[in-house]
Amino acid sequence: MIDDDEDDHEIFKIYLKIINRDITFKGVYNGEEAIDLLKTEPLYVPDYIFLDVNMPKMNGIECLRLLRNFTKLENTKIFMYSTTSETHFLEESRILGAEDFIVKSSKSAKMVKKLCNIFKIDPNNQLHTVRS
Repeated sequence: MIDDDEDDHEIFKIYLKIINRDITFKGVYNGEEAIDLLKTEPLYVPDYIFLDVNMPKMNGIECLRLLRNFTKLENTKIFMYSTTSETHFLEESRILGAEDFIVKSSKSAKMVKKLCNIFKIDPNNQLHTVRS
């Protein structure tokens, strides 16, 4: 996850634990940190990246553009994950290669269902019950 909000990292980790405790979470707080991580750890190749749009230093669209230049990320699914739902961000992120644009929701059940779909996990087989 690339997001400048520490609370969003914590909430996202909770969602991941709900859908599958074996999913490994790694978070950074801005695009520059993400790019540095990918350059300094050549063997680190995430399967999924969840990327916020509104961040300091480098916004999510700029970061997405740079991420798509990494050959090692050609099979990495990148999802924009933001409170913003402005049409131009949606369109630009798709043009730049994002899989989808997820608008952050305060409804836990909605987010868990969306993440189950992304990770291809049957939401009916979850051990935890989530309420909106």
